[in-house]
Amino acid sequence: MKIAKYRLRKERGWRVDFLLLFSVLALVVFGCVMVFSASYYSAELTYNSKYFFLKKQVIGALIGLAAMVFFYFFSYEKLKRFKWIAIGLSLLLLALVFIPHVGVKVYGAKRWINLGFFTLQPSEIAKFGFVIFAAASLSKAKNEVKSFKGILPTLLMGALMCLLIILEPNMSITICVGVTMISMLFVGGAKFKHFALLAVPILALGVLLVVLAPYRLKRLIAFIDPFASATGEGFQLVQSLYGLANGGLFGVGLFNSRQKYLFLPFAESDFIFSIIAEELGFLGCVILLLVFLVVIVRGIIISMKAPTRFGCYLASGITTIIAVQTIMNVAVVTGSIPPTGLPLPFISAGSTSIVVFMAAVGVLLNIDKQSHLASIGKIKIVEENILSSFNLFHKKERLTIKYNRTSK
Repeated sequence: MKIAKYRLRKERGWRVDFLLLFSVLALVVFGCVMVFSASYYSAELTYNSKYFFLKKQVIGALIGLAAMVFFYFFSYEKLKRFKWIAIGLSLLLLALVFIPHVGVKVYGAKRWINLGFFTLQPSEIAKFGFVIFAAASLSKAKNEVKSFKGILPTLLMGALMCLLIILEPNMSITICVGVTMISMLFVGGAKFKHFALLAVPILALGVLLVVLAPYRLKRLIAFIDPFASATGEGFQLVQSLYGLANGGLFGVGLFNSRQKYLFLPFAESDFIFSIIAEELGFLGCVILLLVFLVVIVRGIIISMKAPTRFGCYLASGITTIIAVQTIMNVAVVTGSIPPTGLPLPFISAGSTSIVVFMAAVGVLLNIDKQSHLASIGKIKIVEENILSSFNLFHKKERLTIKYNRTSK
């Protein structure tokens, strides 16, 4: 079937999705406040400065803001050219953590690279590098995405990345990358039989990972009944639940949390949602989650309106990562799934995380801007054989072409 494909011109435009932009900025500012609240006591004891984590978070936010502005003006279509660089650099960074004196080992896991003046967490960068590669591969596969050959590059690179991340070990990011890969294949139009074939090895691998690492089995048992090992494996979850219960409906007030006084480990990062619940209560958590919902919904809408298949898959991948990490973090803190370390996007302490997430939002804003330029006719149409597997995008593509042709 022959339909038209867009090739965007270089047009100046200041179209901004202010709802998405202000929601993200609100989350970042709120995150800085909560990182300070959750960390000032432990930072004073450990680093002799209660502003230690706040300074790092603010610096990360400022760098992230610059990255977001850069990618807003950087045409997302150009990222397609860097798909091999993106995946290659991601895999290289993940491999560097295993090199002695380069990788930093904390609590038995090698997840960071020591660059002297700061540490870098490669997995935070790698998952977005994979999204760029997968979006480019699936958009070039055209009708081949319906075949196993068409999705094979995405599967191979996704599996290799998951392998390197689980060896750190970091099961939470592994799950995040795996879910993102499945989501992008679904949006790309992979057949149901492909997902059925993937289900068997994925389930088998999950069981194997638990069997090979006894601490994961202990975590699973502690998740089932955390109070049975309240001073052992279940300690962190029990302390998190205490914080949630102490917050009640309205919370104990900003900066008044008790759990941050060394009761709750990683209060400023993986378990910051518990501190938020304790200080701002159930209502504060609901408002926070509604803001996250706005970001996710805007990301879905941007992906549906994207003027190219690459933009559609890129936006859907970015949105999936934000959604999956938010859901998993809140689920862990509330005891809904077994404990695993995963930062809350835009909120948890971590410079690498906040920089890459804000940069990814810049890409979303650019896709939205290009979509607006396409809708008002600032596009060049090139006849080419393509078959979009995303029906909503396919329908919009035909309608937009009709509009532009009749307007001439």
